[in-house]
This record gives sequence, structure tokens and C-alpha cells, in this order.
Amino acid sequence: MDFNLSEQQKMLQRLAEEFAADVIKPRAAEIDDKNQFPFDLAKELGKRGYQGLPYPARYGGSGAGYLSYVLVLEQLCRASMTVGAIMAIDTVPEEALFRFGTEEQKKRLLSPLAKGEKLGSIAFTEAETGSDPREITTTSKKSGGGYVVTGQKQFVALAPAANLALVFARAEGKGINALVIDTSSPGYSLREPCETMGLKGLGTSVVYLDGVNVPEENRLGEEGQGFKVLLEAISLGRLGVAVEAVAVAQAALDISIDYAKQRKASGKPIAKLPAIQWHLAEMATRDQERDIKYDTSLAKLFASQMAVEATRMAMQVCGSYGTMTSMPVERLYRDAKMTEVYVGISEIQRNIIAEHLI
Repeated sequence: MDFNLSEQQKMLQRLAEEFAADVIKPRAAEIDDKNQFPFDLAKELGKRGYQGLPYPARYGGSGAGYLSYVLVLEQLCRASMTVGAIMAIDTVPEEALFRFGTEEQKKRLLSPLAKGEKLGSIAFTEAETGSDPREITTTSKKSGGGYVVTGQKQFVALAPAANLALVFARAEGKGINALVIDTSSPGYSLREPCETMGLKGLGTSVVYLDGVNVPEENRLGEEGQGFKVLLEAISLGRLGVAVEAVAVAQAALDISIDYAKQRKASGKPIAKLPAIQWHLAEMATRDQERDIKYDTSLAKLFASQMAVEATRMAMQVCGSYGTMTSMPVERLYRDAKMTEVYVGISEIQRNIIAEHLI
């Protein structure tokens, strides 16, 4: 495989880096502190074509491919993991539509998402389900030419801004259905926000579905085959989390190097101290590891663990200052821990990897 970047990819990466540094980074602390969804930045991601990077132009995308998507996402997350996660989460329903949608669904539902005209979310988790589809209690009962969906979903990111939601609900027969729901539909309502230690400002909320009518043409895949849709689409979500983790670790390393050069002890920069040099070297080594050969579960598991370790060492470099909310390291540490938890906890990833190996 050729790992050299094309000129177009380098340009996308450079433009994303500039956008992240000039527009996103100055807002990162404010987004985290106020815990408010950045509607304006979400719209800007759409205007710049970042939502449709992997998808063909005929479906509203730019056709830049998945590598370009990863390159852009990394730059955004180095400035603010929350803003980058907006792009990554929106791509999950897009991937489901691209992989399982009919031509009509791709043009009607995928195109406005890929063009950045609309924003998409995913609603799978429930209070009692965790990652087990057998425990889903949200139902989709057939009615006329569609379904009536009733239930409750937890941890729905982008909820305040999403126009479309990919919702998973139990079918009347065996299995679950994957349904694209217009969030303006009667009965679709946001309830209390889900307060998390990191990824603040992502709009993560509880969503109630009280008899929401969904046309049959908004079902992805066959009746009862929704879990297959989820497994395929969530793979891109796991890849996104892996990229977020790498980006947070790199940001922590950058901050640590700058701080170690400026902070002095006994009249010389602490960067000269062996203990500090050890932390910097360890962070750099783990961040540049490239031997990831299996799938997105392996990438997510490795990268999330690496991010937690790298940000922990960044706090060691910065000492007491690293624990202060006025320092970005504290936010990076909280965001890094979130990469081990959301889009499937590390234990779930280990199960997936073990099944692949045996």
C-alpha cells in the first residue's frame, strides 16, 4: 500500500490545519466550559465540504475518499475533539445510507447530509441495552405504509442540531429495523442532556420517540436486518474515534513540549530533566505507532488506550498546572478518556478482536 499523500490530500490537510488553528482552536475552551453545541461551527463544516469527503459527487460528496476524511478529521480534533466528533458522528448515518441505501434513498437522504445541508445522528443505545441489540425495547410497529416507532434512546450525540436520525428499533418479527427519522416529526423529542466528563458541547441527549410515524421508504436494508446495517456503519464510527484519540494525543504532546521548554526549574527548562524527557519520548513513541493491521476495533482499542496514556503523561509534564481548568491539558485528558467509552467500550472491542482471531 502506498502511504504517500497526493497533492490534493496534502492541500486538504493543510487547509484543515489552518481552519482548525484559526477558527476552531480559539473556541475550544469556551465550547468545553459552556457545554453548548457550536451550531455555527457545525454549519461551517458543511460549507467546507467536510461532511461528504468519502462519498461520490453523484450523492453530494466530494469523492475525496476515506483517507482524506481521516486527514481532515485529525486536524479538527487536534483543535477541539468535540468539533471533530460532530463531523465523525454525522458520517455514521451517511455510511449506512451509502452502504445499504437504494439509489432513491441515497439521492433523497444521503445527498443533503453529504452536502452539509443537513446534519445526521445515530440513536441505538438505551438505558438497559449497552451494546446488546437483543435488549432493545424501542419498537417499530407496521402501520399503513410505514412504521410507528415508540421508545427512548440514550446518549444521542448532535441531538439539538440533527435533522435526521438513524434509529434502531425492534421489528415485529425477528431482529431490528434501521430507520431514518426526520427529527421534526411529531413525537420525536429531546429530553434531558447527558452530562459527560469529556466531549462537552456535543449535544448528547436523551431522546423520546412517542409514536413517531416513519414511511417504509426510510427503512435501510431488509426488514429485521438493522443490526447488519449498524455493524457496517459503526465501523466508520470506530475509525473516527481512533483518529480522535490520535489527534488528542498529538495535541497533548505539542502542549507538553511547549510547556517543558518554557517552564524552568533551578534556572533551566524542565525539558532538560531526564524524567520529563522520558515522558516526552514515551508520548512521541506511542503516538507514532503504525502497526495496526486488523480492523477498526483494533484501531479504536489501541488508539484510545494510547490517548489516555499520552494525556496522562502530559499532565505529569505540566505538574499541578496540568490539572487546572485554565490549561488545555485537563480538557484533553477528559476527552481522551471518552474515546475508551463511546462508540463501544474497550471491552466490546476486545470481544470483536478475539472473535476475529479465533
